[in-house]
Amino acid sequence: MVCTTISLLWANSSLHAIYQQFWLYPVAGQTIAFWVNDGLMAIFFLLIGLELEREIYDGELSEFKNALLPIVAALGGMMVPAAIHAILNKGTVYTSGAGIPMATDIAFTLGILSLLGKRVPTSLKVFLTALAVIDDLGAMGVIAIFYTHTINWLNLSIAMGIYGFLFILNKKKVYRLWPYIIGGLFMWFFMLHTGIHATITGVLLAFVIPFGERTNKSPSFRLQHLLHFPVPFIIIPIFALANTAIVIDSSWSGIFSHSNELGILGGLIIGKPIGIILFSMVAVSLGICTLPLGLKWKHIFGVGILGGLGFTMSIFITLLAFRNPDTVNASKLAILMASIISGIIGWIWLKITLKKSTLAIKK
Repeated sequence: MVCTTISLLWANSSLHAIYQQFWLYPVAGQTIAFWVNDGLMAIFFLLIGLELEREIYDGELSEFKNALLPIVAALGGMMVPAAIHAILNKGTVYTSGAGIPMATDIAFTLGILSLLGKRVPTSLKVFLTALAVIDDLGAMGVIAIFYTHTINWLNLSIAMGIYGFLFILNKKKVYRLWPYIIGGLFMWFFMLHTGIHATITGVLLAFVIPFGERTNKSPSFRLQHLLHFPVPFIIIPIFALANTAIVIDSSWSGIFSHSNELGILGGLIIGKPIGIILFSMVAVSLGICTLPLGLKWKHIFGVGILGGLGFTMSIFITLLAFRNPDTVNASKLAILMASIISGIIGWIWLKITLKKSTLAIKK
C-alpha cells in the first residue's frame, strides 16, 4: 500500500519522466521492469505454488469434500466477472482484457480479513484462503492458455525436458534444494523464449520440489519458509512500485464511459460476489457440497465482496492483455478503484455481519 501510494505520487509529479527512465534502464540486456515482471514475479508464483502444494498434501484441499466448495466458489468468481467484461467488450479491441477481473489478490484479501481480529471464525479464514489459492491457480491457467500467442516448440521441449529431470529427482527422493533451484533457473530461461509467460515456471517448479514426509524439514516447507519474508515484503512492494504509476489527469472520470474499464469495475465489484455466492448456493442446494460449520450465506457474500480486490494479479494480467500505454493506464486506474471499493465495502459488510453473529451466539 505504501509503495502504491509512492508510485502514484511519483507518476503525478514533475519527476514522472525520471520514473519511466528508471524502470526502462537496461540491466543485463533487459530493462529493470522486465526483471521485476518476468523475474521477481516468477518467485512470487513459486511461493503460490508451494502454498497450493501444501494445501493439497496436508491442508484444506487434501480432502475433496472440504475442497469442493472453495473450488466451486472460485470458478464462479472467475467465470462471472470474465463474462461481464466479455459482454461489455464484445467486438472491440478490449476483448483480451476479460481475464483482468478474474483475479483475486490473496495478500490484500487476507490482510483486510485480519483487520477484523478474533471475530472472524476459523472456518471463514480457511474458506477464503482456499478460494484465493484456487483463484491464483486459475489465473495462472488463464495466463498460460489465453495470453500465449505463439509457441517456440524447441525451447518448450527443452524446458519440459528439464522439468522431467527434476521430476525424476523428486521420485528418487533427492531432498537437497540446490538441484531444483538451478534446474528451475534453466527452465525459466528456456520458458522465457517459448512464447509462454516465464512466470509459469514458478508454479511448475513448486510441484516437483519434494513435499517429503510432511514435516518442517521437507524441501518444500523449507523453501516456502525461506520465501515468506522476501515475497510479501520485497517482491510484491517492488512490483507495486513498478506497475502502479497511474497518471490521474482531468479526464480520469472518463473510465466510466469506456467499456473496458466498466468491464473491469463491474467484473470485480459486482461479478466477483455474485459469481462466488451464486455458484456456492447452487452447489450446496444440489447436495454437491456443504456450507462450512458456523458460516452463513452473508459471510460467504462478504468473502465474495473481498474477492473483488484484484490488484496484483489483475495488474499483472493487464500487462499481458494490452500494449497501448493509455489502455494499460486506464485499466490500472479501474483496478485500483475497484480494489479500494471492494476492500472497504467487504470490510464494512463483514464487520457488521460478524458482529451480529457473535452477539447472537452469546445470547
